[in-house]
Amino acid sequence: MTPTFGLIIIGDEIMSGKRQDKHMPKVIELMTARGLSLTWVEYVGDSPERITATLARAFASGDVVFSCGGIGATPDDHTRQCAGKALGVPLALHPEAEGLIRERMQDTAKEQGVTYEPDRADNVHRLNMGVFPQGSDIIRNPYNKIPGFTCTGAQGGAVHFVPGFPVMAWPMIESVLDSRYAQHFQKNVQLEKSVIILGAMESTLTPFMESIEAQHPGVKVFSLPSVDHPQWGRHIELGVKGDPALAEVAYVQLRGSLESLNLSYGPELVRNI
Repeated sequence: MTPTFGLIIIGDEIMSGKRQDKHMPKVIELMTARGLSLTWVEYVGDSPERITATLARAFASGDVVFSCGGIGATPDDHTRQCAGKALGVPLALHPEAEGLIRERMQDTAKEQGVTYEPDRADNVHRLNMGVFPQGSDIIRNPYNKIPGFTCTGAQGGAVHFVPGFPVMAWPMIESVLDSRYAQHFQKNVQLEKSVIILGAMESTLTPFMESIEAQHPGVKVFSLPSVDHPQWGRHIELGVKGDPALAEVAYVQLRGSLESLNLSYGPELVRNI
């Protein structure tokens, strides 16, 4: 079975509006390109208690979850510690992560034309970025070698922890998808077909939606209302999505079912997803 995918985005800067989240649309893009879909998203600020509770739910869910942010080594980075608490396991310096971080420090010293001093206080502190819950697997970071990590929950799902920086997070998420979940990629494109219905009420359309979905297993019926569209004003986008052949049949039946309502229509919309 294809796993359920979730996304957790951590950071006060997102919750305060200081920075706008870019992760959700990018993750949707990466997953859609592979025939997968994102089912849920949670945002949480830099509160250790809330982060721990959010991660505990993620581990218990059995879902595949990407967690963005808070895995650095500054005082406001709590994600690594909270992951350990949520799993009930201690933290430890991951040997492979240590090696990669030391490589990065040597590279930086060479770029700056100075001698690498492994025992210097700031270099020792940087190793904290490789302190993960015991049993973690690393996620390689092609941008600067500082890795992320993966922890597996008791229900078989996994949470993949990556930095908050998009330039690092997005290639890491992509590599996890390709290396761990390629067997779930959907090769057949899904069809989304809908029509704009002008001035209608969702309550009027609900029985038709329920009937079509019941008669066409595997096809999802959706409605997307709007009250102030610049072109169509108050309207509902009503449609179906699923396997192209099944969705086409369901859509024809949906349109036929609506004929008795004497509705006013806008354009039809077709999208491959």
